[in-house]
Amino acid sequence: MDKEKVVILCGGMGTRLKEETEFKPKPLVTVGQYPILWHIMKIYSHYGYNDFVLCLGYKGDMIKDYFLNFEDRVRDIIVNPKTGKKTHLGKNDMPDWNISMVDTGLLSNTGTRVKRIQKYIDGDNFMVTYGDGVANIDINKLVEFHKNHNKTATVTSILPPPRWSFLKMDQENKVFGFSKNEKLPNAWIDGGFFVFKKEMFDSLPENEDIMLEKEPMHKLAEQGQLMSFQHHDFWQCMDTYRDMEFLNQTWESGKAAWKVW
Repeated sequence: MDKEKVVILCGGMGTRLKEETEFKPKPLVTVGQYPILWHIMKIYSHYGYNDFVLCLGYKGDMIKDYFLNFEDRVRDIIVNPKTGKKTHLGKNDMPDWNISMVDTGLLSNTGTRVKRIQKYIDGDNFMVTYGDGVANIDINKLVEFHKNHNKTATVTSILPPPRWSFLKMDQENKVFGFSKNEKLPNAWIDGGFFVFKKEMFDSLPENEDIMLEKEPMHKLAEQGQLMSFQHHDFWQCMDTYRDMEFLNQTWESGKAAWKVW
């Protein structure tokens, strides 16, 4: 049985990370040696999901160029400038991925981008995630959860990483301590890593620019067709320069929790 395809939203302008995205699309911002997009694809690939559909937009040509020249970028190489002959050195351990790179519009919203890749989805279910977030989520358990509840949509919910120190106070508002690492209980948010039945496309209008996370998801929730897969462990997005630094520091420490491969 063929595995579900993985749709990755790669088209946004990433304005909150303008230090990097002025020159490249956010999915190509690097964590260690590789773009965050590569890290996301490695998570799915670890669980056997190797068919990807990249929804391109802002500076999408750079993402195409990256993968068209991927082997040259990551392997040692001998090149003859006169003949143009290239010889790659060492073991060929390139990932066995099928990557469809689709222009879904420069300024399109997320729902419109998903709608525009409908013709490339041939299975009963497919996955969607954002091109700027990593997690140590068990993709097989996510897909199993989705298929077992038999609803149209599954969203992975996460407790966001703390950004501030929380005050610990007694009933008289006297502060007795601080907490820097506690997550807010029951403050679940959309963490991406969606799974959809193919009929999800029926919720996305053909000629209207729409946010996936707004009308379509709200309507599914009202109809009882949206379920949450709660992920209690590591999750991190790359919204800001601070997030990028954190991900790079975590990767360089050798303790990157999302490195499940």
